[in-house]
Amino acid sequence: MPEALIEIKNLIKSFGRKRVLKGVNLKIKKGEFLTLFGPNGAGKTTLLKTVATVINPDRGEIIVNGSKLSEEAIEIRRKVGFVSHNPLLYDDLTSEENLKFYARMYEVKDYERKIDFLLKKVGLFHRKYDLVRTFSRGMLQRLAIARTLVHDPEILLLDEPYTGLDPGASNMLDELLSALKEEGHTFFMTSHDLEKGYNLATRVAVIVDGEIMLDRGKEEVSLEDLKDYYWEKVEVS
Repeated sequence: MPEALIEIKNLIKSFGRKRVLKGVNLKIKKGEFLTLFGPNGAGKTTLLKTVATVINPDRGEIIVNGSKLSEEAIEIRRKVGFVSHNPLLYDDLTSEENLKFYARMYEVKDYERKIDFLLKKVGLFHRKYDLVRTFSRGMLQRLAIARTLVHDPEILLLDEPYTGLDPGASNMLDELLSALKEEGHTFFMTSHDLEKGYNLATRVAVIVDGEIMLDRGKEEVSLEDLKDYYWEKVEVS
């Protein structure tokens, strides 16, 4: 078994003349929940999208379970579920139809039963036949997580999943992510919310201006120390 389920080595990415990632190195072990904090424009979303195979890095390497992303991208996608700012759902399909589409795309067997299980898991079974365009932001986020789980990925990538959620929807997402963590999924999440991201995490990291400034196990850094460190780095950046 490899030492880390995900290993990011010297990752560099630029958009035009703007270098967004400046040699990022990170390791995430199986079953860990890594929360990556950073201000707007620090490179959080770009880093997550490279792991999700949405964009390609300019230099560097991503290794997932011992396989290089540059060589095994299709196979690695089957191990990854990605929740982004765009829920990647079709407004004029029902929640069931959306999950069927992705289940067929990933060639999931016995997907009818799997879809019912996932809709119950995210608390949307009663909206199984409702069009997605009638859903609230919180419901869309829960259905997006069901979408990411339809092919049983080992790794869940979550890009600011709490953005735009009201307190009730935020609490539901807390419960869902905590349950998934207990099931042994490996998480890589970006967040602006230091307290919420810290509480879910087993590992925390801070990125500022395309560089990892902190990478520690949760037992090594308190929430107060994380806040002090984060704001010190953000203020001087």
